[in-house]
Amino acid sequence: MRLGVIDIGSNTVHLLVVDAHPGASPVPFHSERSVLRLMRFLDDEGAIVEEGQRLLVDAIGGAARTVAAIGVDDLIVTATSAIREAANGELVLARIAREAGVEPQVLTGDDEARVTMLAVRRWFGWSAGEILLFDIGGGSFEIAQGADEYPDVQVSLPLGAARSTLRFFRDDPPAPDEVSALRAHARAEFLAVRERMFAGRPLPTRVVGTSKTIRSLARLVGGPIDPVTGTLAPLHYAGLREWEPTLREMPSDVRQYLPGITPERGYQILAGAILLRTAMKVFDVSTLTVSPWALREGIVLRYIDALDTSR
Repeated sequence: MRLGVIDIGSNTVHLLVVDAHPGASPVPFHSERSVLRLMRFLDDEGAIVEEGQRLLVDAIGGAARTVAAIGVDDLIVTATSAIREAANGELVLARIAREAGVEPQVLTGDDEARVTMLAVRRWFGWSAGEILLFDIGGGSFEIAQGADEYPDVQVSLPLGAARSTLRFFRDDPPAPDEVSALRAHARAEFLAVRERMFAGRPLPTRVVGTSKTIRSLARLVGGPIDPVTGTLAPLHYAGLREWEPTLREMPSDVRQYLPGITPERGYQILAGAILLRTAMKVFDVSTLTVSPWALREGIVLRYIDALDTSR
């Protein structure tokens, strides 16, 4: 069957069309995205302003028209933290349904962590053992751990790369005190989560990172994608620590010319690096493996699993 997924994130509206059936790996057929950076369009009350809503509806409508032109057996539309946490999220969802003709399913932070863990587990297999997962989005940072397809424990924190950039960085490049403030805040959040939710967990046999931000950092620190396996080299804490001062000194419009950093990631990649480095430090992680599969693939896999179970 051919399945379409429209993922409404904090940075992009991403359309993925795959051919899939139970027992097989999803095969990508088409992918496209619109860069929005929705966090820029929040007012002081946390509501998405008119310009942001208009751009959002246009992007989703365009993705829906592409799906109609391609033809799919089913379409799944999901929304994550940008709409989930917006003060006027329900009104925005109603407008999307009315003007774009699709009704998004809003995922909770726990949903995001669980579905992403499913994708990661399917990619690495059971031999990966106990997995600790880091997933940095534009609006949230998910952490999950477990030895099964779904995690035993998961948490979603409002520590996305875009959200943190807008909240902590007034200058471009940011002043040292701004960087220190973000690092201290992130450290306190991660320490509290580690003690409250992850204390007593088995040591992970593999630590995995997903998301475009982590993939970009892995490309920057570890080098290009392996042409044979199609995967990125592991991301080492030491390499991230060495690169961070360089990122701190660059304005965002210069960072986009670094290896692996796209224009839409240049403005938030420093915050992403600080968040990831802090999480690795708090959870005592020296190396993480980067998964090419993440939330969208997990949504496809969960859908296919449900079809198979219903037979």
